[in-house]
Amino acid sequence: MGFSTDNLKGFTLALLSSGFIGASFIIKKKGLRKAAAASGVRAGVGGYAYLWEPLWWTGMITMIVGEVANFVAYAFAPAVLVTPLGALSIIVSAVLAHFILKEKLHALGILGCIMCIVGSVVIVIHAPQERAITSVQQIWQMATQTAFLLYVASVIVIVFVLIFHFAPLYGSSNVLIFTAICSLMGSLSVMSVKALGTSLKLTFEGTNQLIYPQTWFFMLVVITCVIIQMNYLNKALDTFNTAIVSPIYYVMFTTLTILASVIMFKDWDGQNIGNIVSEICGFVVVLSGTILLQVTKDNDRNASRSACIRSIIPKVTIFDDSTLFWERGFVEACRGGHGIFRRCIIETAGAILTSFRKHKSKILSRSF
Repeated sequence: MGFSTDNLKGFTLALLSSGFIGASFIIKKKGLRKAAAASGVRAGVGGYAYLWEPLWWTGMITMIVGEVANFVAYAFAPAVLVTPLGALSIIVSAVLAHFILKEKLHALGILGCIMCIVGSVVIVIHAPQERAITSVQQIWQMATQTAFLLYVASVIVIVFVLIFHFAPLYGSSNVLIFTAICSLMGSLSVMSVKALGTSLKLTFEGTNQLIYPQTWFFMLVVITCVIIQMNYLNKALDTFNTAIVSPIYYVMFTTLTILASVIMFKDWDGQNIGNIVSEICGFVVVLSGTILLQVTKDNDRNASRSACIRSIIPKVTIFDDSTLFWERGFVEACRGGHGIFRRCIIETAGAILTSFRKHKSKILSRSF
């Protein structure tokens, strides 16, 4: 497929954007860890000490540079080309996390990343071309059609339910909560970014779009959505493995963005069944990759818990049925805890087991 000059500019900017954004995940997480170590309160549980951490701001600036490049790319190339290229940020963040953050990416995680990228490529190959836009008022007509207004209302309701109900209960244990909030708001921000970018491009070409209130409204939507995205993306990065957050965020964000684009811009109108089915198959491949990544995360979490328990509880030198029974009970109890509560359980279990082993003969003699 031959690229026009504008498409080539958009493609290059999208590649640079993916590199900067992928690196920003790593820099920001190192800043979050440093801030949490200094303050004792993590961002995942409501802490904001990272706002005074220079390393976190370095990551934020890196992300802003990437987002600006991405913003400009939407002004030159269609969304179906720019959005899926975010898959490259997965590779960047996963590789850097493996070497810098020591977050090991196992074979299933690598396969999951590959499946996400392959599925996205299938979507791009069969995605429809973007229709020509000549004014911000034309975009406003698309944004105020009934179907898209229903989509916007659904996103707002779901985000409110996730923030005020599910996030307090399951945010620290389910990676999908925080990433879903980011992705839902991201789908609206991309539509507004496309509108704003097109307006600025038309303005620079000589057709002033700044005189229309719709341009400023889209700018307000972009700012609001980005603030919410950054807040919950910080929580996701601080709570879960970077190699897991990045691909899942990409998958959900890309899926919802393409869905929003299909509704708003009627991208599937005029497409044949073959192309539509191919796009759906691409989604299935991407979702399958997400499942593999989730399995990898669960295995890592269980392994880290077992290592933590083994490091705290001394090894048993004399085994009998009663000792194994109590140890299994304590281990199962430890698996259900979270945060400080879990550490208290483990430390208490270790102290009780140590005391039990020391005085086991006396206890058993008294019992019988």
